[in-house]
Amino acid sequence: MYMQPTLFVMAAGMGSRYGGLKQMDALGPHGETIIDYSIYDAIRSGFGKVVFVIRHDFEEDFRRLVIAKFADRIPVEVVFQDLDALPDGHKPNPERTKPWGTNHAVLMGRGVVKEPFAVINGDDFYGRDAFAVLGRALQQMDGSRNRYCMVGFPVRNTLSEQGTVSRGVCTTSPDGKLLSIVEHTRLKEEQGVIVNTNDDGSKSVVDASVLVSMNMWGFTPDYFEYSYEFFREFLKVNGDSLKAEFYIPTMVDHLIQSGTASVQVLSTSSKWFGVTYADDKPFVQEQIRNLIADGVYPESLWA
Repeated sequence: MYMQPTLFVMAAGMGSRYGGLKQMDALGPHGETIIDYSIYDAIRSGFGKVVFVIRHDFEEDFRRLVIAKFADRIPVEVVFQDLDALPDGHKPNPERTKPWGTNHAVLMGRGVVKEPFAVINGDDFYGRDAFAVLGRALQQMDGSRNRYCMVGFPVRNTLSEQGTVSRGVCTTSPDGKLLSIVEHTRLKEEQGVIVNTNDDGSKSVVDASVLVSMNMWGFTPDYFEYSYEFFREFLKVNGDSLKAEFYIPTMVDHLIQSGTASVQVLSTSSKWFGVTYADDKPFVQEQIRNLIADGVYPESLWA
């Protein structure tokens, strides 16, 4: 039986660089958040359920300010990313406060997602076409294993004028298969050139047209099995760390290099934008106003 895909929204981060809970920040003309636009696009792209991963400490506000607006439009579930949600009885370093990263967040959906699913960030505006493209791909993946996808965006369209950003830089084959993905955590344009500052302080140049992951992925449920097993190996090395993170690109690259899975890179006409820093907000608000003026979205999403 065909199962509509699920949208899995990562919204557990506080947004330390932004200075607050940016997932709840009103950016549309009637108080809409970026999440509102993502849910609206997902509904019209054929998604049948939404799962949010959040933290316990802002559950009440999140349900009241975000979920309540569209809970009558699509089924919604909530899971939690906790520091001690670890396999095999692992215990985090008692001094650790940093979350375990994006793929740990995805693992929190292991018990509630049984169908093909998309993963997105709660604070990234992906656009109508991106959701339509991903929704179609996920419908074709129903019942399959080891065959995933992601929506790629040119890195030049994903930077912030306010500071560095973290992106998964992709290498692709001529037929659009993902060959490798490497997380670059300090990307910025400097004097017309895009550079990444490496851990040792050196800088490397990144081609402006190279595709990057904005954490807009398409998976089937077998991805949870692989992630759980690889996370166990990750913790053997990093379990006592205060900062090590288990990223989605780390997991995906492992599956590609081991020959376990393939990932098709999907192209989109959508233009990404987001609020990495508080000063990004006016630009995002302007872009939303332009999309409303162009008829892409109604003036009030949930009226």
